[in-house]
Order: sequence, then structure tokens, then C-alpha cells
Amino acid sequence: MIYTEKIKTGLKDIGKENKIKNRAILEILENVASYHSDEVGYGANNMEKTKLSWILLDWKLEIIKRPKCGQSLKVNTWGRNMQKFFTYRDYEIYDEANNLCAIATSKWALMNTEEGKITRITEKIINKYRPEERSVFIERKLDKLEVPKESMSSIKYKVLRKDIDLNRSYA
Repeated sequence: MIYTEKIKTGLKDIGKENKIKNRAILEILENVASYHSDEVGYGANNMEKTKLSWILLDWKLEIIKRPKCGQSLKVNTWGRNMQKFFTYRDYEIYDEANNLCAIATSKWALMNTEEGKITRITEKIINKYRPEERSVFIERKLDKLEVPKESMSSIKYKVLRKDIDLNRSYA
């Protein structure tokens, strides 16, 4: 089943030349996946009842045309290749003129929130999502993550002040 959501880009989403940032695109995709899961009964709003939560494992994103601030976007997403312990989810982002702006795929696992362990994706869950066969990329699976050749302590990361939560809030 293909799920569609309309999104409008805002000021917090843009970077250089008023174009949407990669981080904002990934946030949009993650939110749309969550809305889809809520609709079928296995989203964030259903966790107390189901005791299940989806965990994002990996992404692959290709930007074809970077949207600008204030643009309305249509995001399509669907589950595919649902297996015992993980599943893939694909995405397409279109602008107002129905031009394809980006494609992405992601890999997810299902966690039992009471046990804190990865759990099996049941036939009942698969039937709710009604996975599609099509993939946005030719290669249908994501490559395994590689261990960096250099020590993790030698890698420098740029952390922005806005990324640090000094108050430990959930905002």
C-alpha cells in the first residue's frame, strides 16, 4: 500500500540558497513513515497498546532536485521486502509541478518495548502494511555498514549548538 502525505517546507528546513537541507529531508521522510505506521496501527501513537516500536537502521537518499523554502511537497512511501526481523521502506518526493525531487530507501527493525529486544515481524503486521514490490533503486538492499579504518576517536564531528539539549527536554 502506498501512503501519501502533503508537506510544506519551512524556515527550519532550509540552508544555502533557501533550499532544503538533507537533514530536513530525512526528518520529513521519518515523519511520513511514522504517519503511515500510525494509520495501520503500529506507529508511535499505538506503542502503549502494541508494545512495539520501529527502529530506523539505515538510509539511502538521492536528491534529484532540491526543493526551496515554502514549497508544497507530496511524499509517497511504502513498505517492501518485509522479512522476519527487518523491512525496507521506500520514498518519493514530488514538488507542486509533480517533478520528482528525491528518492530514498530505509531499513527498519521492529522492537518489543517491554523486552527491549528486536522482535519478529508477524504476518498480521505484514498484512496491515500490504507491502509493494517496487523499489526506487535498482539495488534492492542497502549495503552493510563498514567499520571505519581509523579510530572513532580520531573522527571529528561538527556539533551545532542547536543540536545539544542542555535541558534534557523532548522538544
